Amino acid sequence: MGTKGETKLKTELQEMVLQTFTQFSTRVAKIEELGAVGSRLLSGFQQGLELLRRSPLNSKSELIQSIIKANETERVKTYMAAGCIKNYDSIQNMSNLNACLLGLQDHLTKAKSILNELENLLEDLASAINSSKESFSPLKDEDLCEEFDQRAIIDQEEMWPSALQESEVTDYAALMGIIYNMVKQDYVMQERIVTSLNLKSLPGELESYCLMWSLRPFINDEIMHQAWRLVD
Repeated sequence: MGTKGETKLKTELQEMVLQTFTQFSTRVAKIEELGAVGSRLLSGFQQGLELLRRSPLNSKSELIQSIIKANETERVKTYMAAGCIKNYDSIQNMSNLNACLLGLQDHLTKAKSILNELENLLEDLASAINSSKESFSPLKDEDLCEEFDQRAIIDQEEMWPSALQESEVTDYAALMGIIYNMVKQDYVMQERIVTSLNLKSLPGELESYCLMWSLRPFINDEIMHQAWRLVD
C-alpha cells in the first residue's frame, strides 16, 4: 500500500479509536451515575433495617412511667401495648425496604448491560486494530479483556505515564482495558453485596457494605481523572 493509502488508513483508525474512546467514556460515566444511586439505595436499606430493629420503649424507666402516667390516654395505652411501634410505620418501613432492594436489583441489571456494552466496544476496537495495515503489535479481543486486565492489577500506575504521553492507538486501547477491568471488579463487588442482603443482615455487615460501595476500592481515581481529561 502506498504512503498516501497508509496515511489515510492510519488517520481513519485514529478517528475510530477516538470515537470509540468517547463512547466508552460516556458509558463509564453512566455506570458511575448508577453507582451513586445504588449507594443511596443501599444506605436506605441499612436505615430501614435499623428502624425495623429499633428497641421498644423502656417502659420500666421511672421517668418514662411518670411521663406516661401524667399523659395516659387510650391512644397511649394502645401504643404501649403494641410495643411502642405504630403499625403504619412498620408497614411503611417494610415497603421502603422492599423498594430499596428492588432498586438495587434494577441497578445490577442496568450496570450489567452497560458493562456488556463496554466489552463490545473493546472487542470492536481490537478488531479494528488487528485489521489495520499499520505496524501495531497484533492485538486480540482477549488481549484487551484479559491481558490488560492483568496489567491493570499488577502494574496500573507504572504503565500509565508512558501511555498518556504517547497517546497512540494502542495506548487508548490499553487505557480502555484498564478502566474496563476496574469497572468490572467494582460491579462484581456490588453484585455480591446486593445478593447477600436480607432482613437478617447484621448491622456491622451493612455498615461495611455501605463503606465499600462508597469508597470503590477497585477504582483508581487518578487514572479515571486522566481519562476524563482526554475526553475534554
